[in-house]
Amino acid sequence: MSTINRRDLLPNLLPNPDDFLIVSGLAGASKDTAGLTDDGANLFTMAGAMGSTVSMGLGVALAAPTQHVLSVAGDGELMMGIGSLATVASMMPNNFTIICIDNGMHAETGGQLGHTSRRTNLAIMAEGAGIPSVLEIDSPNQFAEAAQFITDAPGPRFLWARVTVEPPTAYKRDFDLAARRQIFRTAFQAKNQAD
Repeated sequence: MSTINRRDLLPNLLPNPDDFLIVSGLAGASKDTAGLTDDGANLFTMAGAMGSTVSMGLGVALAAPTQHVLSVAGDGELMMGIGSLATVASMMPNNFTIICIDNGMHAETGGQLGHTSRRTNLAIMAEGAGIPSVLEIDSPNQFAEAAQFITDAPGPRFLWARVTVEPPTAYKRDFDLAARRQIFRTAFQAKNQAD
């Protein structure tokens, strides 16, 4: 049983979010990351593309091999694109981390129980796909270990963060996706040119 409030998760894992290029998933994952970064230029939040976050993040990681790249997804979204874990393992980008924020339910569609609240084990699935570094956390006592895992474990990395069912960060993100794409592209280019 998890004791992690999802609103506490990312601030403790990513004390310096500007160090990363971040692609976040739908709904709660995007609210949490937008709240963490104040809708920062280094963040691209998804909308209407369920299951695509890991694939999008993989593309960014491959295109920017000197940058630290994160994909932040919810459990339901990750399950929609679960095959992307095998593609990540095949490509082996050392600069890529996947964070799955797992509340065990589909909060956006009414709170139905998700697969992980029953029998599905995402850590085993990530390991089976060939991800070399996998960590599961369910307690705030593991925040320091998880933060170090994100920066130090061999990549690609998969962090399965099991959280309680509180709502995500209350943040109204910018839904002008064309503008957000350009903002992220500019930040991406600036980071790459700096190296």
